[in-house]
Amino acid sequence: MPAEAAKAGRIRRFLDSDIGWSFRRTPAAWLSTLVLVILILTALFCPLIAPQNPHDLAQIFIDKAEIPPIWSADGEWPFLLGTDPQGRDVLSAILYGTRVSLIIGFSAVLVSMVIGVSIGLAAGFYGGRIDNLLMRLGDTVLSIPTLLMAILVSAIFRELLPPSLRDPFAAAVLVVSIALTSWVQYARTVRASTMVERRKEYVLAARIIKVPAGRIMRRHILPNTLTPVMVAATLNLGLAILSEATLSFLGVGMPITQPSLGTLIRIGNQYLFSGSWWLVVFPSLQLGLIVLSVNLLGDWLRDALNPKLR
Repeated sequence: MPAEAAKAGRIRRFLDSDIGWSFRRTPAAWLSTLVLVILILTALFCPLIAPQNPHDLAQIFIDKAEIPPIWSADGEWPFLLGTDPQGRDVLSAILYGTRVSLIIGFSAVLVSMVIGVSIGLAAGFYGGRIDNLLMRLGDTVLSIPTLLMAILVSAIFRELLPPSLRDPFAAAVLVVSIALTSWVQYARTVRASTMVERRKEYVLAARIIKVPAGRIMRRHILPNTLTPVMVAATLNLGLAILSEATLSFLGVGMPITQPSLGTLIRIGNQYLFSGSWWLVVFPSLQLGLIVLSVNLLGDWLRDALNPKLR
C-alpha cells in the first residue's frame, strides 16, 4: 500500500506540474503519445500479435503470394493487408519491420547522444584548444551531407566486415552510421549550457576544493544540461528512423532476411506498377505515422520546456 500510494502521488504531482498541465491541455501531445505507445507495444509483442512469423520459412506458403487486402474481392483471411510475392503476410512483416526500425532508431539516438554530450561537456568545460578542435570536428561533419556521410560510414564498416558477418551486424552498422552523423547537435547544445554553468559559484567552489573535473561535469553540470538534450533526442528520433529507412531503401541498410520498414518499402516499390500497391503503401503509412507521432511529441516537449512560452 505505501508503495502504491507513493506511485499515485508521483503521478498526481506530474499531472499537477506545468508540463503535466500542458500535456493534458494539448490534444496533439497526448494523441501522438497514445499512437506512439500503441505502435511500440505492437512492435515489441509482434510474435504474439502477428498472424505469421515472416522470418520462419515453415509459415510461408508460395501459393498465397500477392493476395490483396482482406476487403478486396480476392482477399483472404487472416491476411488483413495482403501478402507479398513470397507469400509473407504484409501485416506481420510491417510489425516485425517496425520493431527493427524502432530498435535502430532508439539505439542510434542513444549512441549519438552519449557521443555528443561527452564532446559537448569536454569542449564547454575545458575551452581553449580542446574546444576549438572538437567544434571544428563537428563543423567538418556538418559540412558533409548527412545522407552521404551515413552511406559512406555504412559502406566502410560493411567492407571491413567479412561477408558472413555483414547481415548479422547490419543493424549495428546502421546504428553507428546514423550516430556518427547526428552527434553534433547534442555537442553544440551541451557545450553552450556547459559554458554558462562552469562560471557559476557551485562549479567554482567545487574546483577550489579540488573535485575532479570528470565528477564536476558528470555530477554537477550534466544534470543542468539534460532538458534541451531530451528535446533534441525526441526530435532526432524521427530523423534517425527516417535515415535508417532511407539507407535500407537505397540498399545499404537492413537485408531482406531482416527487413525494416525501409527494406519493405524498397521491395514493395518493385511491384508498385504491377498492381500490388499494398506492398509499398502500408509500410510507407506505418513509417509516416511513426515519424509524425514522434515529431508532434517533440514539438510539444520543446514548447512545454521553454519558459518563455509559459
